[in-house]
Amino acid sequence: MEITNVTEYEAIAKEKLPKMVYDYYASGAEDQWTLKENRNAFSRILRIRDSPGSFSCGNNYVCSFRFYLCFSPFPLQTLSSWATSSVEEVASTGPGIRFFQLYVSLRNHLYTFCILFTLPPFLNLKNFEGLNLGKMDKTDDSGLASYVAGQIDRSLSWKDVKWLQTITSLPILVKGVLTAEDARLAIQAGAAGIIVSNHGARQLDYVPATIMALEEVVKAAQDRVPVFLDGGVRRGTDVFKALALGASGIFIGRPVVFSLAAEGEAGVRKVLQMLRDEFELTMALSGCRSLKEITRNHIVADWDQPRVVPRL
Repeated sequence: MEITNVTEYEAIAKEKLPKMVYDYYASGAEDQWTLKENRNAFSRILRIRDSPGSFSCGNNYVCSFRFYLCFSPFPLQTLSSWATSSVEEVASTGPGIRFFQLYVSLRNHLYTFCILFTLPPFLNLKNFEGLNLGKMDKTDDSGLASYVAGQIDRSLSWKDVKWLQTITSLPILVKGVLTAEDARLAIQAGAAGIIVSNHGARQLDYVPATIMALEEVVKAAQDRVPVFLDGGVRRGTDVFKALALGASGIFIGRPVVFSLAAEGEAGVRKVLQMLRDEFELTMALSGCRSLKEITRNHIVADWDQPRVVPRL
């Protein structure tokens, strides 16, 4: 089967993965409204500025930009507290910028899914080896949920961001910001960056789609720290829209997991290439020769229009 866009990998992954695993990665919280809204909100942003006439990336046109696309930390897969590969193992694979997601409170997130989730015997949580925390046994509910609920301190506050700065020289980014107020608080706490995210719509339903919250957070940050977008990106045009709204870079999660399940490393590489190809074409047709040329003037969103409230 020839894959023509990123979304097609989910159906293939669903056929290949055990139902328990697929449900865990594909599902969202409660009614899954925010899960759907993360995608639907992108369709309410139109790319309105085309270049006059034809455009090409040939000898007279230089595509001089870096493709700002990152992998979102995902439970048991990409680099995080609950990864099945250690930080050292991931670092040994080659150069590159890496983000490590420090999980602090996941109890509500993990109890969203009433499924029997346990790790297979050949996998464990590598970052906790030697601490009697690396294995999860089967229980009457989700083994992963029970494990995390028993191990995590759920008293996280802004002061903990400041405390983390005393034990590491690494830059600390705050993930899960959806409002201007929290953006300002994160910066006051010393955050080196912000990730606009609703955690894949897996924790709390009926929160805004991340693309809808992005511009508010960017304006509140006032260029003091970079602001990244996480959630709902499935097309190169989505990347373009996010950058036009002020994002410094984009994180993707489920496309990586599903393509990995479908075709392994080759599938992940293809996802990245498809997104890059679509993004380059969008730039060319929009007349943008660099990332700096992508501006708010290139798009219009439905929330730009004034809303009329009828008087009864």
